Amino acid sequence: MAGPLAYAACQTGCNMLTVGCYSLAGFTFGTVAAPAAPPLILACNAAQGTCMAACAATALWAPIP
Repeated sequence: MAGPLAYAACQTGCNMLTVGCYSLAGFTFGTVAAPAAPPLILACNAAQGTCMAACAATALWAPIP
């Protein structure tokens, strides 16, 4: 179960960073509609996507019994 657990932990870390990014921008994660999102929020979203992709590329390779 190491692969799925590592992946879940990695994604949780990405989400925590995104919540922090939104907070620094003065917003609450999950409450900003995409068409109305300011550039800083779009940057937070892009960073989250990059982080999630890194999770998939690395954490899922952990041994699974």
